[in-house]
Amino acid sequence: MNLILLQSTDLILAVGLVAIAISLAAWQGLGLVAPILLASGRALLQLLILGYALALVFTWKNPWVVLGAVVLMVTIAAISARNRISKTLPSLMPIVWMALFISTAATVGYVNLLVIRPQLWYDPQYVVPLVGLGLGSAMNGAVLAGERFVRTLRSSRNDIETHLCLGATPKQAIAAYRVDAVKSGVVPTINSMMVIGIVQLPTWMGGQLLSGVQPLEAASYQILLMFMLTVATLLATLLVIEGLARQFFTSAAQLKEL
Repeated sequence: MNLILLQSTDLILAVGLVAIAISLAAWQGLGLVAPILLASGRALLQLLILGYALALVFTWKNPWVVLGAVVLMVTIAAISARNRISKTLPSLMPIVWMALFISTAATVGYVNLLVIRPQLWYDPQYVVPLVGLGLGSAMNGAVLAGERFVRTLRSSRNDIETHLCLGATPKQAIAAYRVDAVKSGVVPTINSMMVIGIVQLPTWMGGQLLSGVQPLEAASYQILLMFMLTVATLLATLLVIEGLARQFFTSAAQLKEL
């Protein structure tokens, strides 16, 4: 398969799709013209910057540069996740950062060192895409679970304190809320695995096919990625919920006012 390279003029023509979306939104009076324009502009700028930055990382192939890129990606994802979960909880940032870093490092390390096994363990051609995909899925799962967990604990204070008064430990008092929150973060990933390849063609696989990769090879990588994303999401969700649970109780097993 021959890869058809996109030129700058092709990208200009691609902007026509945005113009169509803006025209439709304006015609129907949806009030989405400004959001579409802003989102499109940000996506264009961010992806161009990312493309140039990754070109440098791929050229240098320096382990410290790759590690620095990974830390930067995790930090940006952690800030975004923290802001979406809660801006008022103390010590939430390190909890989210560590959860995302551990879940991403563990799953990407497994895939990179045991499955793909590139000549250089820090080869950015594999490390950067794997980290980006794993981190995105882990962040989304952690946010969904964290938001639900915090909201539930704040609205269920009376029930939790009743359990504590009856002799339950903090872990026992919030067990049902914890399970419910973890499920809310992981179930979307599981559901996507249920219909992948039947209802939808995965974005990653579609990109590989467009770039000339053989269909069976693209499908193999997609299988690997889906399994990796499931573990990364579950692990990040569990770690975030565990960290949040500790935030809501004192050392004397009393529920804090947060």
